[in-house]
Amino acid sequence: MSALPPSAAALPKAPLPAPIPLTVRRFRQPKKNIPQTKADRDRVLALVRDYVEIHQPVPPLPQDELKIHALKLVKEAGIDPAYTDYTGVLLNNEMWRESLATIPYERRLLLMPKCLRVESKCPAPFDEFGLLCKQCGLCSIQDFQNEAERLGYAVLVAEGSAVVMSLIQTGKIEAIVGISCLPVLERTFPYIEAAAIPAVAVPLLQDDCIDTTVDIDWVWDYLHLTSDDKTRRLNINALHDEVRSWFHRDEIDRLMGPADGPAELIARDWLARAGKRWRPFLTVAVSQALRDNAEAPLTDSIRKLALAVECFHKASLIHDDIEDGDDKRYAEPALHAEHGIAAALNAGDLLIGEGYRLIADAGVPAAALSAMIRIASEGQRDLCRGQGAELDWQRNPVPLAATQVLEIFRRKTAPAFSVALLIGAAHAGRLDETEDTLVAFSEAIGIAYQIKDDIDDRAEDNATTPSGAPARPNILEATARERFNGSIPDAAESVLMLLERYKEQAIRALQDLDNPNLKGLLRRIVGRMFSEIEIKGWCREQEVKNGIAAA
Repeated sequence: MSALPPSAAALPKAPLPAPIPLTVRRFRQPKKNIPQTKADRDRVLALVRDYVEIHQPVPPLPQDELKIHALKLVKEAGIDPAYTDYTGVLLNNEMWRESLATIPYERRLLLMPKCLRVESKCPAPFDEFGLLCKQCGLCSIQDFQNEAERLGYAVLVAEGSAVVMSLIQTGKIEAIVGISCLPVLERTFPYIEAAAIPAVAVPLLQDDCIDTTVDIDWVWDYLHLTSDDKTRRLNINALHDEVRSWFHRDEIDRLMGPADGPAELIARDWLARAGKRWRPFLTVAVSQALRDNAEAPLTDSIRKLALAVECFHKASLIHDDIEDGDDKRYAEPALHAEHGIAAALNAGDLLIGEGYRLIADAGVPAAALSAMIRIASEGQRDLCRGQGAELDWQRNPVPLAATQVLEIFRRKTAPAFSVALLIGAAHAGRLDETEDTLVAFSEAIGIAYQIKDDIDDRAEDNATTPSGAPARPNILEATARERFNGSIPDAAESVLMLLERYKEQAIRALQDLDNPNLKGLLRRIVGRMFSEIEIKGWCREQEVKNGIAAA
């Protein structure tokens, strides 16, 4: 048996947030009256929020009036008419959103259905109030209940209106956050309307009352909603779009000055090339959240720092593609494939220098400037260490344990997120009080982001070399080998669960923050960053294998 290379064997284990249960729940698509992907669900929610902002409907609305609004929005926005009832639920939620934010956590009720459990494995008994969770870790009930009770909520895992109405009548419950299927929501709506208290509901993605799932990010958003968070109305989609606009060539040249010579032209063309711009967006978001006025206009100072963060990131991509032998990036020729290795290396080095120049030109106080130089240089060093571990593995690409793959992710991917977050905090003058929390958050979000990248790479079938071996350490490959006899489809859902765990760990890293603006904004950004994750056919393959669906 081949031994692990010394550097791989010495890798410490990455911090797994919780044991991942061996039970693999069969992923099932949402019902046809609910959007099939999270990206589509988030799009409908964004349209609903725009509608409520414009028309300002006042709750509580009778059910027939709510349906009129839903039909109007569906028609105006071009939403599939099959989603009318679903749209109505979201409209009701958004009408109550600001009222819910003003209610203290300890006067709210979280109401969950028992069908969120894994019915065949659940050890929890029932009493007259509902299910008594045994904290087995097999489903999301445990996580929702623990977090809600930590905040101060009353929690029930039960169906039916009688017990809920009796709690409301005591006067101790002034708002409800619920999880339910659409049919139950329709039946209970008159009772909640009659109570006239703020009530929001996250629809289940299936209606068949067994092993159901829910949009976890939405539940967390409503659970933590508070008027103390002054960024809760901030449109993070619009903010992200604005940051993206800074990477058009004319805006790059305005902020950086005219390009001088062919080397700068190559580097700036690469900087302007496609990218999701998450890292510069995080810099801006943190700075905005920590300012006295989170909605104040953005300045050229923060624009230059955002460009600096992206310069560092784009330089790392140039070098990674050369080191990994990847000739494609963004579905186009990589920079070294287009201009040659020497010119690409020079462009990468130039972008690193430009990043430091932009920081120096951002006009920040001396103490903040010194902190930013430290942050950027330490991040560069940590990233190179992580890349070095991966390059060492490539010389002898033997199988790695999943924990070793996760540790490479932590060392290679997390530093860029840490740099982005910490520079934003330094710009706002709030680094000292947030640094430890933001470092912990960046580690979890960096690992989650790389897990997502592995899922996307595998779905696009570009994560292997011509020989069929993994091009780099891959969490899907490692998990399949360790626990599923090499079956990628069987491992896919386990890896998705792992992704959810690291997203939760990122959110939990924010618990000790005293600043509700930063806590709330970063929590919402976690959901935004991972809204487009899909299994892309593996579930169908698994269903065929199990005889559940036709080939």
